[in-house]
Amino acid sequence: MSFQRFSGSARYIADPDLLSSVNAAIALQRPLVVKGEPGTGKTLLAHAISEALEVPIMSWHVKSTSKAAEGLYTYDVVQRLNDSRFGDGDISDIRRYIKMGPMGQAFASERQVVLLLDEIDKADLEFPNDLLRELDEMKFFIPELDETVEAKHRPIMIITSNAEKELPDAFLRRCVFHYIGFPSRERMAEIVRVHHPELDQVLLAKAMERFYSLRKIDGLRKKPSTSEFLDWLTVLVRAGVQAEDIEKKLPYLGVLLKQEKDLETLDLRRRRGH
Repeated sequence: MSFQRFSGSARYIADPDLLSSVNAAIALQRPLVVKGEPGTGKTLLAHAISEALEVPIMSWHVKSTSKAAEGLYTYDVVQRLNDSRFGDGDISDIRRYIKMGPMGQAFASERQVVLLLDEIDKADLEFPNDLLRELDEMKFFIPELDETVEAKHRPIMIITSNAEKELPDAFLRRCVFHYIGFPSRERMAEIVRVHHPELDQVLLAKAMERFYSLRKIDGLRKKPSTSEFLDWLTVLVRAGVQAEDIEKKLPYLGVLLKQEKDLETLDLRRRRGH
């Protein structure tokens, strides 16, 4: 059976191992769990796949209060009760009060879509387990309508995790897994070229040197990420900062470090002469 292959996109540089994992998930028709520290491009991967394969994307941004059933559908019983009291519309048509969630929409779609479950580890520990049957069968039952919604085309499902919680083994068994490690300097240079093709190479070299040195500092609560490095480069260019200015100090440090304790840690190192 032939299947679409993902080979990256104009705006997304993926290493060979990540490409292999994406294509394995597509071939097996299983979700791909992408794990890694924030800012390494996990969410952007889903959008890059959508762009490269020319299929729509549907996103489910998981929160701490999210419930698995909400991704399938919701039944607005309160609105139906209000309509029954005030006589607004035909309350016998229950379908009016059924709203498909992101997974329900993906299953009901007439064409294959990319379905992004973003930051699944933010939810309750039982959240992944509550999706096991739907992942296996690619269908779910709506008792209010006495109907089953079955996927016409299995979605290309990308599930991201920032490793805040461990995901259940039963859930992971149904998925392909990939950990996005932090880019090497060579890979980072490729990523930068996509976003800043005309960037002065002397400035880039000095910026990368300071950036990777910053990430090596012990005790940082949140090390600066790829996305923050790209933002920092944008600010440096727009502000007209030169390579020698970066050597003297770290301008616009608040773009890279977002924790007060991390700023204090860096300041302490400076005062100690590191």
